[in-house]
Amino acid sequence: MSTLNTPLVGLFPSFERIGGVETSGRLAWEPFAREPDKHQLFCYGAGGGPRNGQMNGNVYYSGSKAQALLTAVQTRWAAGTVLVWHLGLLKLLPFMRLRHAKVALFLHGVEAWRSQGWLTRQLLRRVDLFLSNTEYTWRRFTSFNPGLGKAAHRIVHLGVGEPWGRPLPLPDDPPAVLMIGRMLIGERYKGHTEMVAAWPRVLAQHPQAQLWIAGPGPLGAELTQRVREQGLDRSVRVYGQITEDEKRDLLMRCRCLALPSRGEGFGLVYLEAMRLGRPCLVSDVDSGREVVNPPEAGLAVNPDDLEGVAEATCRLLSAGPGWDQWSEKARRRYEATFTAKHFQTRLLTALSELNP
Repeated sequence: MSTLNTPLVGLFPSFERIGGVETSGRLAWEPFAREPDKHQLFCYGAGGGPRNGQMNGNVYYSGSKAQALLTAVQTRWAAGTVLVWHLGLLKLLPFMRLRHAKVALFLHGVEAWRSQGWLTRQLLRRVDLFLSNTEYTWRRFTSFNPGLGKAAHRIVHLGVGEPWGRPLPLPDDPPAVLMIGRMLIGERYKGHTEMVAAWPRVLAQHPQAQLWIAGPGPLGAELTQRVREQGLDRSVRVYGQITEDEKRDLLMRCRCLALPSRGEGFGLVYLEAMRLGRPCLVSDVDSGREVVNPPEAGLAVNPDDLEGVAEATCRLLSAGPGWDQWSEKARRRYEATFTAKHFQTRLLTALSELNP
């Protein structure tokens, strides 16, 4: 896969952190990493390489704001395009002496769904092309920045991995619903508490069903206490943080993925589930619908409607021809649209418009 005609500088968060922004960033940079003498990468944040130094040619790492500013000022940057992978990194641009380069900014989600400070608002006017992971993310961004509603913009849906290439794994019996996502106190919008609250209704129709909740963060302890108080210990398990191998194992064993979130900008875990033929339960208030396209690869619900959450969950738990069709359609949707190669091609096509 070719990259671009002109050199590019990438401003990315550290690739070593766990999260959708970092995961998509690693995949986004892969095509450019194949031409290390042409493109430059600047990673900001803890981990990922030596601090305030240079590694593997044109790759720079800075672990603090002071180091980042020093690296930005002291390094000789040469590029026709700057790709900024997180809104917060726009503030480095004035220090990089790249006045004539075209700027592309990728919008991921919650970081763009709020009012910005004066400096960021000024720097947003420097952006030549806005990229967003979904139409939903763009609408939310422009609701806070109405003056940019007519700016150049392209939707670049994300992607992960390659087609499974083997027979789809059979789910466990009794059936299990899997939730995967960070469990931070400030991210209660992902639907964990709603799924636990709706679970007794699910058990009324599927008495042996299991709910598996995995992900890092202090909300896990709160959910565990809630499970005990409701007497759901036998059917709900809170795993906490898990490895990538453990995540893949749970995805292969579950019957569906549930993340009826109120604030997903995209949700890479939906793709990981669809890749293995697992339909997804999403909410009807964020980008999940755009990714899963209910009822093609799952169902959408109002997370405040516990009866609706339970009913949809029960449908996705039920074995039979209906579930088999969902499974196959989920796999096909992933393979047709959401592989890593699809994502990289979309990104390169969009960036090529800046310097044709």
